[in-house]
Amino acid sequence: MSERKAIVPAGMEAVYEKIRYAPAIKAGNTIYVSGQIGRDAAMQRVEDREAQIVQAFENLKLVLEAAGASLSDVVDVTTFHTDMRDLPLFMQVRDRYLNTHPLPAWTAVGAHMLGGAPGYIVEIKAVAVLTANPS
Repeated sequence: MSERKAIVPAGMEAVYEKIRYAPAIKAGNTIYVSGQIGRDAAMQRVEDREAQIVQAFENLKLVLEAAGASLSDVVDVTTFHTDMRDLPLFMQVRDRYLNTHPLPAWTAVGAHMLGGAPGYIVEIKAVAVLTANPS
């Protein structure tokens, strides 16, 4: 069995300590990233729709970097959306962040509420695989 390690980037300690989940778990060379929402470092929701999507991707990037990975290591993405009509905007932002080939697998799911509070429009969950020897 692979050793498991919680990944908690600087600024996300409250998620681990107060909300009680790891932003990611690294098991061997695989990183399982919990759903990232458009919440800033002060744990405040970003209001603008596009900016909220950007923030969710920036949070995903932060978690991956803390695990020794990058967006190019992502192999699978699951996104949750409170309004599927946001998909065109989401895909525009996604393509700024996930643009390496091969592209990762992607599943989009409609959801009533995200982040445990009203106003969040997207949550991004991902799996990344490191090609180098895991540390």
